[in-house]
Amino acid sequence: MNTGGSASGPVDEIRTSLPGPTVVRMLLGARMRRFREASGITCADAGNAIRGSHSKISRMELGRTGFKRRDVADLLTLYGVSDHAERDSLFSLVEQANSPGWLHEYGDVLSSSVETRLELEQCASVIRCYENQFIPDLLQTADYACALIELYHPGAPQSEIARRIALLMKRQRVLREPASRRLWAIIDEAALWRQPGTAVPMRAQLRQLIEIAELPHVTIQVMPFSTGVTAGGAITVLRFAEPEIADVVYLDQFTGALYLTKPADVQHYAQVVGRLCTRADLPAKTPVFLRQLIHKI
Repeated sequence: MNTGGSASGPVDEIRTSLPGPTVVRMLLGARMRRFREASGITCADAGNAIRGSHSKISRMELGRTGFKRRDVADLLTLYGVSDHAERDSLFSLVEQANSPGWLHEYGDVLSSSVETRLELEQCASVIRCYENQFIPDLLQTADYACALIELYHPGAPQSEIARRIALLMKRQRVLREPASRRLWAIIDEAALWRQPGTAVPMRAQLRQLIEIAELPHVTIQVMPFSTGVTAGGAITVLRFAEPEIADVVYLDQFTGALYLTKPADVQHYAQVVGRLCTRADLPAKTPVFLRQLIHKI
């Protein structure tokens, strides 16, 4: 879990590392909570100061609602934060938190819950995932993704399918950028055999996995059938470079994702993923396994 950290930081660094408003709200909320707790002010008293409630302050501190500059100014005054540089830093975060990120342009093919999930993904410094149905999104080829999109969105026009694939390709840039995120993926063998389309694109998908597995910041493990029963569904654990933002877990569902932020829940799923890592084949075996599988499909 990520805990601790200072209540302030260089705004320029935040702008380059946090591309979407969701994580900016989480960071801003965490800093506002630190100031409130340091001043000994309760959530109820803070809520009264901005003509709100205890629950409003709680939602703000968790980054689950928007911020008004006036509310932040009033709360900082209540908390005794008078340093102009400190206040300006927080006001800059307010402005950024209220500005749409690049994912907003894909609002025609994204629900708000999925957009939030993708913003978290794009901001994470470490992504650890287990997938038992399909190849993880960030590792999919365009053809493999197209087959899945047609499965999940039957009857969708080609223009929509193209938009969804374009979005996926943009998301995958996080693995190609100089300051790449660390991705650790555990893929159940069943997902490697399951073909959403024909054999030809599936072989291409497996070859791409071999290529990506060679990247220094990517680890891919295969969970073979011989391990027996494993986890019941896809799990992703996200860790952020900003120490004030705690880890987040999301569990894929058919129309969105379930987000878990409570420390006990996050710790439980992090331990599950950790145990899956120890049960899966070693990463060094992955290319050999995939090459053998290509010849069997």
